[in-house]
Amino acid sequence: MLVLAASHDDGVRELSVLSARLAYALMCLTLTWGVLVSTGWFDRLTGRHALRASHQVFATLTLAFAFVHGVSFLLLEQARTVADLVIPFRGVLRDTFGVLAFEGMLTASIAVGLKRWTSYWRWLWLHRLAYPAFVLGVLHAFFQALAKGTLSTVYLGGLTLLVPAVTVILLRLVPARTLEAAGLAEDGP
Repeated sequence: MLVLAASHDDGVRELSVLSARLAYALMCLTLTWGVLVSTGWFDRLTGRHALRASHQVFATLTLAFAFVHGVSFLLLEQARTVADLVIPFRGVLRDTFGVLAFEGMLTASIAVGLKRWTSYWRWLWLHRLAYPAFVLGVLHAFFQALAKGTLSTVYLGGLTLLVPAVTVILLRLVPARTLEAAGLAEDGP
């Protein structure tokens, strides 16, 4: 019976690790794609509706894999209750980063559904919670890998996904005139 429990725990642990890595990759992709869609830099690629829909698919997959990652800790009995997974500051700081990242991303996603019933600026403010949630997700991934001793194994993949996301975020913050002068954007209509 002990062997069965140990193999079950190994499978759930592997599921947790895989879902965490997929959530991280999709989080980086979602943010990058969202910036490209909101700036209009990919408008020529396909229709705007298709770009927004694909951004929503990436966001949904990110939340799904992050959810599976969290629930796996209930199965591993590393979280005693659901409250341990949804209330920040109940555990170590690296876990708090993950809880806050998930809740920020969930809030940004729920804001999309509320767009019809709220002002544009309130919706935009709520949706922009994805940026600090992204930072918290990166911090969670970094400190978890550091604590588990896997940082040297996953750093290259993590950085490979992080660099484009940070680059487009920084480009998003640069004034349009500066981008136009550098040849990175076209003059407006």
